[in-house]
Amino acid sequence: MDEATCRRVRSAMDAGVPEPTEVLEEGMAVREDARQASHIEVPQAILDLVEGCLDAQRDAIGAFFRRRIRSREGVSLLRYEPGGFYGPHVDRAVVSTWPEAAERAVTVVLFLDSSRDRAPDGAFSGGLLRLFPVSPGAVPIEIAAVQGTLVAFPSDMVHEVTPVMSGRRDTAVDWFRG
Repeated sequence: MDEATCRRVRSAMDAGVPEPTEVLEEGMAVREDARQASHIEVPQAILDLVEGCLDAQRDAIGAFFRRRIRSREGVSLLRYEPGGFYGPHVDRAVVSTWPEAAERAVTVVLFLDSSRDRAPDGAFSGGLLRLFPVSPGAVPIEIAAVQGTLVAFPSDMVHEVTPVMSGRRDTAVDWFRG
């Protein structure tokens, strides 16, 4: 996503309505010991804009993961303020309260701003996306946000967002179904 579009989405988030995020478990719940972030409600036109960008990458993501991608769950715009984090978790699970979660094949994270670890004028520090591959000898992969970058990984891979130290971290997340 280009800089102007990222800025437009962040501006809509600034004007939007924040709600506490929940964790995926039996009975969706707000658990501040596991996750501190806000889901931001924005106008449908902004969601359509982000979803169009994600849909444009569907074939490339499917080809990379050698999977047929048939649909998306629906984009969520997330904001992490200082101290915000999301502990180690997976996005694919079988839970009665969210049956769609069992169909998640690929998680996508679209960074709407950059980390100061990657750009001196970045919007925040901390807030790394950390992936935990399961292959023998694998070490965690730490990804510092670069505005407009899309990261995709299997939805059953353990991952986390480390605490944001300063500023605010804005992302769009969604899940492709295989």
